[in-house]
Amino acid sequence: MTTSEQWTKLMEEHEIAYLRGDLATSSPQSYTIDEMREISAEMEASTAEVEATIRADFADMSPELQSRMMELMKKADPDNFGWWEALLLKHEE
Repeated sequence: MTTSEQWTKLMEEHEIAYLRGDLATSSPQSYTIDEMREISAEMEASTAEVEATIRADFADMSPELQSRMMELMKKADPDNFGWWEALLLKHEE
């Protein structure tokens, strides 16, 4: 399981990647096409890392706890439950 400190660091890095993306899209003339590509790649990599960490933490749970977690998410966020289900049950290729 990912520690609180690891999650904090991961989320800070994720927020920085997306802040850079926001800055680049708000002032695209200030960036070269290569810089824009790099920023976009960093955003994609950050999102992939966050999602992989969420999946790994979920996979570390017992089957009973996974089932309970899925039920709780289904009740708490029924409109987005399909997204959560796809994220958590996605198999790494």
